[in-house]
Amino acid sequence: MAAESKGMRGRQTVRDMVLSMLAVGVVVWVGYLFLPHDADGDGVRKVEYKVAAASAKRAAPYPLLAPEGLSGQWRATSVKYDPASLGGGRGNAWHLGFVTPSGQYAAVEQSDVSRDTLLDAMVAGGKPDGTSEVAGQAWDRIQGAKSRALAVQSGGATTVLTGTASYEELAELAAALR
Repeated sequence: MAAESKGMRGRQTVRDMVLSMLAVGVVVWVGYLFLPHDADGDGVRKVEYKVAAASAKRAAPYPLLAPEGLSGQWRATSVKYDPASLGGGRGNAWHLGFVTPSGQYAAVEQSDVSRDTLLDAMVAGGKPDGTSEVAGQAWDRIQGAKSRALAVQSGGATTVLTGTASYEELAELAAALR
């Protein structure tokens, strides 16, 4: 009789475990239904950058650039103006990051530190890779170990468009800068 009760108890334990897992699964499913989800479904948090850009343009000692007229497929994800973030606190830095239409990353990095300092900070292992003509202006192409960039120097600042985006998407971003 002891053997029979042991066998019965084993089946009850498995049955109880399966019922418990089903109960937990129902709770998780109901929670999922009622929790808000990102409309894009990729977890990217969009930010509004136009007000930050307007403030930074007033504060920057150089002509600060921000894109205008990009399609809605370009999603801004980060924005920051820091008056002393590079070059040992000597430089003023503007950053604006995007997820591109192809799902890659592209950023506008602008600073009044030296061109080489900015490129070293933004494109690890960067080597010259020719030039791109964008809106009548020549941009240097830089290919790094994990990213690439377009760079130009003007108005007392260096502008670097960098990320995992293609040179074509970086050129599209460059063409929108004002």
